[in-house]
Amino acid sequence: MSVKRTSLWIEGTTRTGKTTELVKEFCHWVEDKRQQKSSSSVQSVTQNLASSVLVFSANDDNRRDLADRLSLAVNGSYPIYCKTPIGWMRDEIKLFWPLLFEELSLKAQFPLLLRPETEQFLATQLWRYRQSHNGNSHTNPFLATLTGNSEFRFVRQTLDLLQLAGASGIMVEHIPYILEQGLEEGEYFLEELNNSEMTGTSLAQLRGDLILEWQQWCLNRGLLTYGLIYTLYWRYLLPNSQYQHHLINRYQGIFADDVDDYPAITKDLFQFLLDHKAFGVFTYNPDGQVRLGLNADPLYLSQLSSHCQVKILANYPRIQSNYGEVIVQLATHPLSVENLPDFFSSIQTISRAELLRKTANFIVDAIKNKQINPEDVAIIAPGLDEIARYTLIQILSAANIPVKPLNEQRPLISFPLVRALITLLGLVYPGLARLFAGDDIAQMLTTLSYDATQKIAAIDPVRAGLIADSCYEVKLEKSQFLPIETYPRWDRIGHGATAAYNHLVDWIKETQYQVKQDQLSTPMRVLDKAIQELIEVKYQLSYQQLSALRELTETTQHFWEIDRRLRQYDPNPKFPKETLIEFIQLLRRGTITANPRPLYYLGKKPSYVTLATIFQYRSLKSCHRWQFWLDISSNLWEKGGASVLFCAPLFLREWSGRTLTPEDEFEADQARLKRILRDLLGRVQDKVILCHSDLSVKGTEQTGPLLTLVNGSQEIE
Repeated sequence: MSVKRTSLWIEGTTRTGKTTELVKEFCHWVEDKRQQKSSSSVQSVTQNLASSVLVFSANDDNRRDLADRLSLAVNGSYPIYCKTPIGWMRDEIKLFWPLLFEELSLKAQFPLLLRPETEQFLATQLWRYRQSHNGNSHTNPFLATLTGNSEFRFVRQTLDLLQLAGASGIMVEHIPYILEQGLEEGEYFLEELNNSEMTGTSLAQLRGDLILEWQQWCLNRGLLTYGLIYTLYWRYLLPNSQYQHHLINRYQGIFADDVDDYPAITKDLFQFLLDHKAFGVFTYNPDGQVRLGLNADPLYLSQLSSHCQVKILANYPRIQSNYGEVIVQLATHPLSVENLPDFFSSIQTISRAELLRKTANFIVDAIKNKQINPEDVAIIAPGLDEIARYTLIQILSAANIPVKPLNEQRPLISFPLVRALITLLGLVYPGLARLFAGDDIAQMLTTLSYDATQKIAAIDPVRAGLIADSCYEVKLEKSQFLPIETYPRWDRIGHGATAAYNHLVDWIKETQYQVKQDQLSTPMRVLDKAIQELIEVKYQLSYQQLSALRELTETTQHFWEIDRRLRQYDPNPKFPKETLIEFIQLLRRGTITANPRPLYYLGKKPSYVTLATIFQYRSLKSCHRWQFWLDISSNLWEKGGASVLFCAPLFLREWSGRTLTPEDEFEADQARLKRILRDLLGRVQDKVILCHSDLSVKGTEQTGPLLTLVNGSQEIE
């Protein structure tokens, strides 16, 4: 007979074997369950095990890896359902939606999840023109004074407050009070609008009012955002007695990896299950906390350790254990210069452009001389601007060394195929002609006339420009392509280009007819037809191009799915033409990006140099023999940047309620820098190369906190 086991809290710094221990504990738990149910059939045991355990990981990349490791550990005897916290809560909200619409008196309809860019777009529209109590729309006087980036930032920060409050289990009604108490007077003027007459307090209240309005607007229409998922889960679903009964009956085990990156409300979920006799295994890295500042609350999650048997792992990686504290002391208390050991060397230049070239060429030489393999090299920077990304990729690729930027999020509109398809939509549908200039038409002609056999465009850019100038006509919002003979020297266009032009013109006319006859009911179907008939038959698409086209079709489908839902609630719906214009403008603003799903490899992964920001690299939880720390003397190494949301410290459970001061920010920056250094040193095996330029990309002198490390390192000649 098996003995009831005590839940386990596994704590250790980077790469000390925490996940390995979790996998071992999982195998033991599975074996115990099988012994308890030995009298049952194998099939019933398998089904019971698969549905009775919760497996969590901090992000999608780690989720796939953890699921694979667990599946291998139990020899694939049953499927492993591994989720991120937000992914699991989203599924639970959808599954138990009937409980929520009963409690909140909502219309019974299946909920739709808004993408962040659609959320931003709809919230901006709603808040620009707010509904008064008598039902009349009026312009929001505050948003009317904002333009461009200031409006985008204000809307994004306000929406992020809903996510922060939801993740931490704080009622949205309390957001104005938290902002008033936590921010110094006048901070709003610095952040938002210097010429506004509104006080910080009234602006805090405005944010609160907008969030409540947005929340109710979404719920009435059955729309979900990430912030709403968190809020609905902790505030309404988790306290529901029917739902609690389901949790107790279904889940007997919890295996959660890297809980230092989980939102506060997951601690409440885990605590509830532990209190009802579930067995739990949790791993925690005090030097991790990568998502602290986004929606994680590591200190609150660490309270779970008091309900578990604590196991501290201390088999530290060599460089971290030998030199980690020395490096941290030099970085945070740069009072003296010490000579660093041979593990650390530096590349030093005056200009940043020279630094990028010198760093890339050093990597090329090391790989060509067989000192290192591409898969053993990582270039890590506090932030990767387009110049750095382009320069490093170009030099390495020119030397036939593959390089992979982690989580590269290029705007969809930056892909020529996407721009060509958007222009094509504007030509198929009436009334959109003035959205596109001659250059757009010329690029479309070149892109969509590509010949895969010849590996060249049938209509080259010069001919495309001539055709766009002479044969493309716009009259009263209506466009048309004229016969090629309209160009006086049409004989110079050539047979191949003429045939390709006529083919495109015929395709557009045929598609216009099908749209008019309602054979192609949505822009999604037009895009699908264009991809099949004009692109797939001509191109051998790369992985990046396929990702972009898939993202475009998914985004288009999502946009019109949301549009259909909104039309059910609008007594005066927009014309379809207006919706299409809004969609094109949304794409052109560059807020929608191509997010390629991580490639899944069976066996050995391909060899490539990794290029990443600090946040991306730490999130990946990988390890390399050589690390290149780019822009080492930049002040950005100690700043959270985009990985810290507006007012995030105010939504941690340990916030004292007092106003945040510059001293608080300095202490948080110092703590983050120490974690970054310890974490990175735990992920390197042989060598750290510090890459320093006296001048930044803007031409200013760089004197960041890690300059001390450069001064103590051996410069590479």
